[in-house]
Amino acid sequence: MKEKGSRAAVRAKRLGCCLCFAALLAGCVSKSTAEARARAAFLAGQQQATMMARQAQIQGPTVTVVGEVRNPLVPWTTELTLAKAVIAADYYGQVDPTEIDVQRNGQEIKYDPKTLLGGVDVQLEPSDVIVIKH
Repeated sequence: MKEKGSRAAVRAKRLGCCLCFAALLAGCVSKSTAEARARAAFLAGQQQATMMARQAQIQGPTVTVVGEVRNPLVPWTTELTLAKAVIAADYYGQVDPTEIDVQRNGQEIKYDPKTLLGGVDVQLEPSDVIVIKH
């Protein structure tokens, strides 16, 4: 009987060691990975601070652009069109957008980016929200 108890103790000890080792490995990252994550967090913070400063500077009506853009708030003018707003927002997506939606007064209007590139443009209104999808 003593032998069975000691085998169980050895198995439990081995299992405990394996679990501890697995836990250590799960949290380990290389120095370059840690530096890359820190750099990405720093840049994200910089971008957020820049955006907040820009928002404080913008006065008057705006158009909001949602998606992979550097400038999500675009000052509205009477000449602002959908194409001009996307350019002003500085789209940086890796792929071309497949759809651009304009949300206005609770309604959503869908546009094909190819028609925009073909020269068919849309006049924007203050407080419009543009959603760039891909």
